[in-house]
Amino acid sequence: MAQVPADQQILELIIKSIVSHPVAVSIERKVDEMGVLLLLKVHPEDMGIVIGRNGSLAKAIRTILRVVGLKNKARVNFKIAEPEKSSESQPAEKSAEKSAEKVADKIVEDLKL
Repeated sequence: MAQVPADQQILELIIKSIVSHPVAVSIERKVDEMGVLLLLKVHPEDMGIVIGRNGSLAKAIRTILRVVGLKNKARVNFKIAEPEKSSESQPAEKSAEKSAEKVADKIVEDLKL
């Protein structure tokens, strides 16, 4: 069984302890010539919590990960993935657009006396 790297363990511990949906947390780790990239995916409702006010929490997490990277002689970068749009919200958006178009069409028809 492969051991999870320290940087990934620390990030997972921090994120899962602050979010409302810890089951939805996933971390993808990529290593290349530039160093280590940790790509974090969280539930869309938890995005604001992870980023923090003016990005302060994300900056603090990056600082912690850089310290862990220095200890392991690696450059660690941290990126938060954009949440995918859920398929549930798309039909509601389309129906709202259609009803707005109907209202606009009705107003235009009323103007033609």
